[in-house]
Amino acid sequence: MLKNILILGAGKSSFYLINYLLSQAEQNQWHITVGDLDLRQAEKKINNHPCGTAIRFDIYREKDRQENIDTADIVVSLLPPPFHILVAQACLDANAHLVTASYLTDETRALDAAFKAKNLLFMGEIGLDPGIDHLAIMEILDRLREKNYKIRSVHSHTGALIAPECDTNPWHYKFSWAPMNVVTAGQGVSQYLDNNTLKRIPYQRLFDSCLHRNVEGVGDIEIYANRNSLAYIKLYSLEGVDSLLRGTIRWADYCEAWQALVTLGLTDNSYKIDCTDLRIGDWVKSYVPTEFLQEDVHLDLAVADFLGLPLSHKVIYQLKWLGLFSDDKIPTTHATASPAEILCAILSEKWVLQPNDKDFILMLHEIIYETEEGKYLLQSSMNCIGEDSEHTAIAKTVGLPCGIFVKLLANNEISLRGVHAPVSAEVYKPVLAELAEYGISFSENIAPTEFI
Repeated sequence: MLKNILILGAGKSSFYLINYLLSQAEQNQWHITVGDLDLRQAEKKINNHPCGTAIRFDIYREKDRQENIDTADIVVSLLPPPFHILVAQACLDANAHLVTASYLTDETRALDAAFKAKNLLFMGEIGLDPGIDHLAIMEILDRLREKNYKIRSVHSHTGALIAPECDTNPWHYKFSWAPMNVVTAGQGVSQYLDNNTLKRIPYQRLFDSCLHRNVEGVGDIEIYANRNSLAYIKLYSLEGVDSLLRGTIRWADYCEAWQALVTLGLTDNSYKIDCTDLRIGDWVKSYVPTEFLQEDVHLDLAVADFLGLPLSHKVIYQLKWLGLFSDDKIPTTHATASPAEILCAILSEKWVLQPNDKDFILMLHEIIYETEEGKYLLQSSMNCIGEDSEHTAIAKTVGLPCGIFVKLLANNEISLRGVHAPVSAEVYKPVLAELAEYGISFSENIAPTEFI
């Protein structure tokens, strides 16, 4: 019997997901419909495949939601997270399963009973991070628990980076996913558990508190805390664990420079300013206290003094490379913008992926467990490199786990119902196994340790 799979969103992260499902469509008797506000984007992704249809889809139009979701058996939402609740309600009305790579929220989790009542599944967090991180960690934790080992510490870190051979700037970073999400990352308070002690890092200190690691075969990295790690105690069944931290990975020399932007106030997204004829240097100057701004002092020296750094410091060079001390106009077409939006516009010109650039995904899990013989550190790492600026590693690692799961669901190989993240063996075993066929796999190293 023909099954209809509707994919909402044909943006950067959709390429591998759509290609995977189209490649499986004929043999599984599926029809794949891709909807996007930009019809040409959807048509490009379908690429005249006989089992595919491209449509213009506007999430705000109730008629679009009803007409297209009503005919779907499975809906995959790649829309921005705020829209998932609208899609979920439409799926309930249409008796359609829902799959998304985005974080589940309190609002979407509250639909658990409604999805169960209709014998439907809403699977969230089945992408990269969240997604592959859940799959890999739960596989390790379940394996250790089967041997009755005690889990003492869990660290899980992921980074969407630039491949070393394509690293051409002093920040060692280029955008491979939503730029504004990068600019506003970490805002709020990050919470984690360290040796049975609750720790909180306010945003103004977050990038000053990074961890440093050297990953064999990869190099030096920095890690800053990601959101609220405590939420994963229940998800991973880690009650009683001593330490738990989820982090975001960057190449070395990123965090100190980003902390400078935070200290200056350039990442604030809470208010708008007039951008009419505004020059970048004047904008930056407005955040430097008056006592550092003498008539004969150049802006770079004033900023260095304010930050407590010598003019020769690499951070000042990184800021200068961005053009923050220049007379260039603010590169935004909007009359008003927040500091974060202005910074994002500047970075989007500087951190752009060139056509042949390759992005690089790195995931690192560090789990300390205890046996009768002693304590051990299990390190599990995965890296994936993109092909070019269009066929990116982030699109691959977001799209493939999502696509593989949709296949399992469409072929009635998943019994879960309700609202879930992918933490059960029913999900992680087949998805990890097939991801390995696409070169997305983990290497492990285990060594004795004295640390918790």
